[in-house]
Amino acid sequence: MLNFPVIEPVLFTLGPLKIHWYGIMYLVAFGSAWWLAKYRAHRVGFSHEQVADLIFWSALGVVVGGRFGYVLFYRTADWLADPILLLRIWQGGMSFHGGLIGVIIAVLLFARKQQVSFYQVMDFVAPLVPLGLGAGRLGNFIGGELWGRATDLPWGMVFPHVDQLARHPSQLYQLFLEGIVLFILIWLYSARPRRPLAVSGLFLLAYGSLRCLVELVRQPDAHMGEEGFIALGWLTQGQILSLPMIILGLYLLWQSQPEKKTRR
Repeated sequence: MLNFPVIEPVLFTLGPLKIHWYGIMYLVAFGSAWWLAKYRAHRVGFSHEQVADLIFWSALGVVVGGRFGYVLFYRTADWLADPILLLRIWQGGMSFHGGLIGVIIAVLLFARKQQVSFYQVMDFVAPLVPLGLGAGRLGNFIGGELWGRATDLPWGMVFPHVDQLARHPSQLYQLFLEGIVLFILIWLYSARPRRPLAVSGLFLLAYGSLRCLVELVRQPDAHMGEEGFIALGWLTQGQILSLPMIILGLYLLWQSQPEKKTRR
């Protein structure tokens, strides 16, 4: 059994301004996406200025979409009772699925403005995402949030601010799977020319599958349904939101397959 290494959530202060580790993880996420985008920009003919614009609007989509998705998917009743909840970002709460929708909208606007293919930009963006996801999960771990369910496995971790039970360090599972494994998979797959939306399809399929897997050991949000489960006594909100990603990912991969010629 391991003990959660309590880390001060505030990295340093500048007068009245407090710099939190979680905010630093966002900077790491956007910085890594920008660096990777610059590295591969020549493959799609993007200039450094276009890359900077794409990352800026995508970052805006992540923040706005992530916050809106959180209150919509996880705090609907609270939001309807208190609409200002949406603006209380200092209280925490971001949703990957909401951030994904925000990025798709940002990419759509970018593609229209630059008069380039939306499909091409989405395939370009997909490999840039996993390292940022990993940084976000590290921020979750440092902040001691989104912990796992109780376990008797030897690497079970006690989160003293929760209780004295050994729990799955699910944030670290997600760091490894969504951050490292997903990055390697999508980066290597996209290294060769692929048909439109094949890379995006693999990203949706892989992330949705990995998220559903980790949700089996992640503690569900207590305010979501009975004991945090939405349906069947075991389905969580994260799994329900990820299932459409899996279906869409499979469809895009199927659609991206080259047409087979019929023999005569």
